[in-house]
Amino acid sequence: MANPAASTPPDALMNDGLMIDGLMTDPYGTYARLRESTPVRRVSGPDGSPAWLVTRYDDVRAALADERLSVHKKHALPGSYRGFSLPPALDANMLNMDPPDHTRIRRLVVKAFTGRRVEKLRAPVRHTADRLLDAVESDGRADLVAAYAEPLPIITICDLLGVPATHRRDFTDWTDALIAPDPARPQRAKEAVVAMLGFYTGLVADKRKAPGDDLLSDLIAARDEGDRLGEDELTSLAFLLHFAGYENAVQLIGNSVLALLTHPDQLAALRADPARLAGAVEEFMRYDTSAVFSIRRFAREDVTIGGVTVSAGETVFLGLGSAGRDPARFPDPDRLDITRDAGGHLALGHGIHRCVGAPLARLELTVAVGALLERFPRLALGVPEQELRWRPSMRSRGLLALPVVF
Repeated sequence: MANPAASTPPDALMNDGLMIDGLMTDPYGTYARLRESTPVRRVSGPDGSPAWLVTRYDDVRAALADERLSVHKKHALPGSYRGFSLPPALDANMLNMDPPDHTRIRRLVVKAFTGRRVEKLRAPVRHTADRLLDAVESDGRADLVAAYAEPLPIITICDLLGVPATHRRDFTDWTDALIAPDPARPQRAKEAVVAMLGFYTGLVADKRKAPGDDLLSDLIAARDEGDRLGEDELTSLAFLLHFAGYENAVQLIGNSVLALLTHPDQLAALRADPARLAGAVEEFMRYDTSAVFSIRRFAREDVTIGGVTVSAGETVFLGLGSAGRDPARFPDPDRLDITRDAGGHLALGHGIHRCVGAPLARLELTVAVGALLERFPRLALGVPEQELRWRPSMRSRGLLALPVVF
């Protein structure tokens, strides 16, 4: 297959993302044009290798559940985009596995990562949210990303996994190095991977010797008819829960608050009826999800998507962000409406790879937004919207900073 970069306009963007003109500067306008003109389109992956991008809701949803599209790299053609290159001890996670391995591991994870364990986090998450807001209240202003959206999820994930508080700063630095690599420091991402591998290997060993009241200890103890998780599987799961749990929550909190502050009618409606918050959370995820694309897929065989044939071994990106703005599924999709039934959005995936941490994501977002609105009835943007800057990454859509005044 010819490299699509050869025919891409020279001013097109490729910065840790897909090479599509305008995707960073005007993502939702770009998605709309793609859905109308080329809903299944050839693109370049972050490393310049060829792939396909799918943007319509029905096609994305069907592809997420299509067993002919694999997440296992063994099905990738040489030279196609394969995603992160990780050591085996971090790569053996559910996002890189098909059934039956995926089924086996997810079953063990669900035994440990229960709804009851997630619900037990509600009070601690609210306590953390209140403490973080206490720290900035007297200032009358804050960067909500640095002061709130970033520390809240990392504290929650560290508590969930039983990670000592002294390592929270390390977790933030490692994750940032992978989400938005610094072109001036090309080794930083590799160094982060090495550091994470060493840390998680030691943490699993420590929890095995001295289990605690945390998810990692429960995962070590999980059994299913005699089956248990191996060392690499445990290390990879800890990495996955940390990386995905932190990255998505940070961006979702920032994106959701921004959506409310730029839609004062919806902010007023939510303040007037806080009981709408649970439904509003679904609308926030539909309207401006942090997970721009699903984990890349590889066609096991020739597959027709939206009338286009994807050949066996080719890479496919499924546009979760675009699907949430598809007018064929969500009428008037560019309008934030907290009264909308946003059920069926794909921000947390669909099918067997649907986010295992979805209940935690919803809980964190609900608590974070609810606490913020309760504490600051005069919350407003601290700068004009056009001055806000977004992370230079297509793996995750999120703000670099969110200045607000109280």
